[in-house]
Amino acid sequence: MVLQAPLQKKQPTITWEALPADFALPDDPVENIQQPLQAAGLTDALGAAGRIQPQMLIGSNFGLVANVNKKTVVKAPDWFYVPCVQPVASDVIRRSYTQNLEGEPIAVVMEFLSNEDNGELSVRTTPPYGKLYFYEQILAVPTYVTYDPYESILEVRRLQNKQYVRQEASENGHHWIPELELFLGIWSGERLCQTMNWLRWWDADGNMLLWSSEQASQERQRAEQEHQRAEQEHQRAEQERHRSNKLAAKLRELGLEE
Repeated sequence: MVLQAPLQKKQPTITWEALPADFALPDDPVENIQQPLQAAGLTDALGAAGRIQPQMLIGSNFGLVANVNKKTVVKAPDWFYVPCVQPVASDVIRRSYTQNLEGEPIAVVMEFLSNEDNGELSVRTTPPYGKLYFYEQILAVPTYVTYDPYESILEVRRLQNKQYVRQEASENGHHWIPELELFLGIWSGERLCQTMNWLRWWDADGNMLLWSSEQASQERQRAEQEHQRAEQEHQRAEQERHRSNKLAAKLRELGLEE
């Protein structure tokens, strides 16, 4: 299935310029409580698996900037990934990202669908630009992921010939994300006392990447098992020592000790 922006008679002029210091970034509230939890869970699992490197930029609700027809345009996706960016000074807080100016192009963008205007799939070609149009035609993001938390529907679109083409999921419902060399899918369970359908990562062998809390829980279980094994070994050693002492005492009683 191809969902594409309609062709314009005149293509927009796109330049890559730093966000003006006085530019007011959008500060809209999130649609629901799931959105920040989903984004944090995706990043947490990558970090716990050692898959986040210093040169990468991963964020959520963070401004991605382009200058379109001499006007600054900013979209703040629910989650995004850039493989390599230029470092900033330790006393500088990054407030936005302009690809090609500050580093490599954005590789993956995710949007969690709202319950209102369907803006995440909008192909509006005039300001305010639709998100799908912006990611497809302006930023040319290779992989665009949308997730509908209300219907629990995950869709992945790949850029082919400058148009997004929706990808088919594998038999188990997972989608391959080549930029991260991971599968993305839906998993039902609990995190941070929230039981819901979560977006999760799986590696190429089908192993799910654990959250840091899950890794900590596994470590506690392993430590408890090691403690139990040590206790059992101690008890066996005590029993053996007791048997040896009892046998030695019996030998002494019979006058057979050496």
